[in-house]
Amino acid sequence: MTDSCGNAQVDGTSWQVDARMPIHFAGVPVVLASVEREISMWLRLLSAGLLIWIGMVAVSDGGEPAMWKIVTYNIRFANPGDGDDVWANRRDTVASFLKEHDIAGLQEVTLLQFQELRDRLTAFDSYGVGRDDGKEAGEHTPIFYRRDLFESIDRGTFWLSESPQEPGSRGWDAALPRTCTWIRLREKSSGSQLLIANTHFDHLGKEARRESGKLALATLRQMAGDTPVVLMGDFNCEPDSEPYRAIIEDGFFSDARSRSKTAPSGPDSTWNGFKEIEPGQLIDHVFVCDAWNVFAHSVLDPRTNAGRFASDHLPVRVLLGVRPAEAKN
Repeated sequence: MTDSCGNAQVDGTSWQVDARMPIHFAGVPVVLASVEREISMWLRLLSAGLLIWIGMVAVSDGGEPAMWKIVTYNIRFANPGDGDDVWANRRDTVASFLKEHDIAGLQEVTLLQFQELRDRLTAFDSYGVGRDDGKEAGEHTPIFYRRDLFESIDRGTFWLSESPQEPGSRGWDAALPRTCTWIRLREKSSGSQLLIANTHFDHLGKEARRESGKLALATLRQMAGDTPVVLMGDFNCEPDSEPYRAIIEDGFFSDARSRSKTAPSGPDSTWNGFKEIEPGQLIDHVFVCDAWNVFAHSVLDPRTNAGRFASDHLPVRVLLGVRPAEAKN
């Protein structure tokens, strides 16, 4: 029995208990802190096993994959002034991390980074253009996808501006040109289609972020039809902000975090600035339409061999599967 401070009580007397101090069961010393760590590890393993079981149950009669691992990751542009965190010190960690997924949407990708990731991700195909000219100039927001699972049947880019089809156009009060990359994929084993979109909203323009949310919603809704669609990226806005609400307010999209069948895991932030994770800064998101089951949502923290952050953002991973038609609203 314990008192209100968590101390052991014996015959009405409180005794302090140090979790690091061995206690004895049947003459065997046991450290409570070690037991707590073991229990935590087994709970994590059981949770992972539960997700696998959910996926197995969710396999459709048509043979579609139960789950796809989809990740959004702002990998930080190749800034030579980043000191110990320059791209050359991070690229292998980022590439190894991306290999664990089926589809990845990246932001702040320079042409050099795009080339180096394509060289390392040999099992993936990819698409993305430079934001400055629609070719190779400026940062890219590319999408990578596993070649053995998917094939591209259509793809394109629109600019987050009043002239979405004009390469390099800058919208409203944005500091920089911003894009949304989209790709329509066919799942090879079943023939089913999905629409994946990846974007990066402006970091300064408040009006630009709000209007970008409206534009992305309207454009993707029109493109999607009955096709399951995912919109992911660095939105530079927190939940319940104006741009966030612009995306979800009419109900076509919802935040995968709120739809997850299991409790979201990881920090409540996706920003670290290469220093420390700043609480409450959830600015990277994955939005899904009603056609998806969301089995899990995780904010992850990949590190280099030197123990440093792999980027100044944290990636967001979701496990998704297409819902049976009869289960959709």
